[in-house]
Amino acid sequence: MDNVTKARINLFAILRNIEDLCEMDPVSKDLIKDVKLGVEFNVPEVGSAVLTFADGKCKFTRGKGKSALKLYFTSPEHFNNLIAPPIDAKTGKPKMVIPIFYNVFKAGFLLNQFTKLAERLSYYLQPAPDKKDELLKDPDYFYANTVLTAYTAFYAMSEIANSDFVGKAIAKRMPDGVIACEVNGGPAMNITVKNHKFVTNKGKVAEPRATMVFGDMQFAHDLLNGKTSSFTGMGTGQFQVKGYVEMLEQMAKLLTQVSIYLA
Repeated sequence: MDNVTKARINLFAILRNIEDLCEMDPVSKDLIKDVKLGVEFNVPEVGSAVLTFADGKCKFTRGKGKSALKLYFTSPEHFNNLIAPPIDAKTGKPKMVIPIFYNVFKAGFLLNQFTKLAERLSYYLQPAPDKKDELLKDPDYFYANTVLTAYTAFYAMSEIANSDFVGKAIAKRMPDGVIACEVNGGPAMNITVKNHKFVTNKGKVAEPRATMVFGDMQFAHDLLNGKTSSFTGMGTGQFQVKGYVEMLEQMAKLLTQVSIYLA
């Protein structure tokens, strides 16, 4: 597994979920209700991104931007350890990972609200195995878990296509065009392919070259969690694809790579 690609996924696919988390999760919304702050993350070989908190909302922006708190990481591995801290052999607890930061007066946010937001994100994306089934019985939790998982997977797909050795080989076989992905009753996303480079965005598009439609949230959840397959869905009508077949075939290969990185 490539550490640079892993860091790109952590920054541009997982961390960006805080934007949606603060909309869907009441606890997260309450954590940021009085926060007015831009936080910039800078990772070598990966790039930068900004989380802007204002008016009770959060917005994720790729690249540098207006920010009072700037965080710098020494390597992709350093940033990966912030997102998934290593376990201390003596205590059995995650080690605290501290980035280099500019503006010590804003560091309290990093140690307080941001840490709690990261815990809430993990609560939805990586629930404890012994509690997962019970949590998923709650319709609100199920919806948030499925939406955040879908966003993570499809944003990660572009990072893998643009960075990972195998992903780039798959991308070289992809023609230009837009692939629309939609979950009935849930989110819509689109992936633009141009000159073998991928960009994921939220929302519907007017004239995609290929489309992928999940029949409902339950099927999307089961497929994204490995409980069913696209072939089963096509047989039952729960998974519909149309358009340029070559794009969809290569996209299926990229989804396999996504499962390796997010395992």
